[in-house]
Amino acid sequence: MSQLLLQNKCLSGASARATRSRRAVAARAQLWTPSSEVKLAVSSRDPHPPVVCQGPPPPNPLVVERFQGVVSQLFQQRIVRLGGAVDDDMANLLVAQLLYLDSVDPKRDITMYVNSPGGSVTAGMAVFDTMRHIRPDVSTCCIGMAASMGAFILASGQQGKRYSLPNSRIMIHQPLGGAQGQATDIEIQANEILHHKLTLNGYLAQFSGQSMETITKDTDRDFFMSPQEAIEYGLVDAIIAKPQMLQSREIAQLQA
Repeated sequence: MSQLLLQNKCLSGASARATRSRRAVAARAQLWTPSSEVKLAVSSRDPHPPVVCQGPPPPNPLVVERFQGVVSQLFQQRIVRLGGAVDDDMANLLVAQLLYLDSVDPKRDITMYVNSPGGSVTAGMAVFDTMRHIRPDVSTCCIGMAASMGAFILASGQQGKRYSLPNSRIMIHQPLGGAQGQATDIEIQANEILHHKLTLNGYLAQFSGQSMETITKDTDRDFFMSPQEAIEYGLVDAIIAKPQMLQSREIAQLQA
């Protein structure tokens, strides 16, 4: 009889331990696998929800790689591009490309295609100074739009080698900027903007043959021009209606 009682106690103890083990496993499973209700509660009540990226998805890496390959192929043909806003990164890359092409062959022209809404004056002046510093002539061609510093760089190309495609737009205006802080700081920034305005207007007068008074008046507000109007103004030398026209000009320059 005592042996039966002992066996029953052992069985009941083993059963209890097995039950506690199953409960512990179930508790751990619930801990590491939250239910849908718990997820909903977290997403709706969490004061710090996860950050979701705004805007369009990033470009396809294959597309970017192919685009870079095309740019490299154009660069081998001494063709560079000023595309997008004029900023320090773009200017540094363009300066490096111009200096490299100058070191490879100082006698062959460089063609720069401009499609830019403008941007930083100091970055644009870095490109402009490099164009004047290197030995090859830099031929410029507007595609799309050349506005603000984009129009300035377009007009700063070698005289007689500044082109535009038929449906492009060219726009010039005075430098834009703002300042805040103490009156002395605002005065310093205002003087710097005036300095850039006089410098840019002086060069535009030199490029176009217009007087300083005309340039100052026309750049007081946005001044848009068609390619034909830009030719008459003196910012562009010719309109390229067909690629063969540009090729024939280059052949004539090589034979001269």
